[in-house]
Amino acid sequence: QVQLQESGPGLVKPSQTLSLTCTVSSGSIATKGYYWTWTRRPPGKGLEWLGAIRYDGSTNYNPALWSRTSITIDTSKNQFTLQLSSVTPEDTAVYYCARAAKAGGDYDDWGQGTQVTVSS
Repeated sequence: QVQLQESGPGLVKPSQTLSLTCTVSSGSIATKGYYWTWTRRPPGKGLEWLGAIRYDGSTNYNPALWSRTSITIDTSKNQFTLQLSSVTPEDTAVYYCARAAKAGGDYDDWGQGTQVTVSS
């Protein structure tokens, strides 16, 4: 079991880029076999998978958001990051990072989540 903690701004202006960092502890992010994942839950809606990255930097993205999404990994800091560009109020959500056994499912561990509001 690992611990994950999201961090980043809670308020982002429309058209700007949302940037969040997930710090992993009690385990190495460089371990093979895991997908380091970002998801979100907009108010009143279900969980939406945004994308995932593996230890070697290979990525998988939600096709509906891939043009605006970038996930990177820094094994020296045991962190991975999410960038979502050109945000609108529809990107307002609680954002979660997680460790998963496969892209889009089989989650092992979750961060507590962080609220991000897109508003001018």
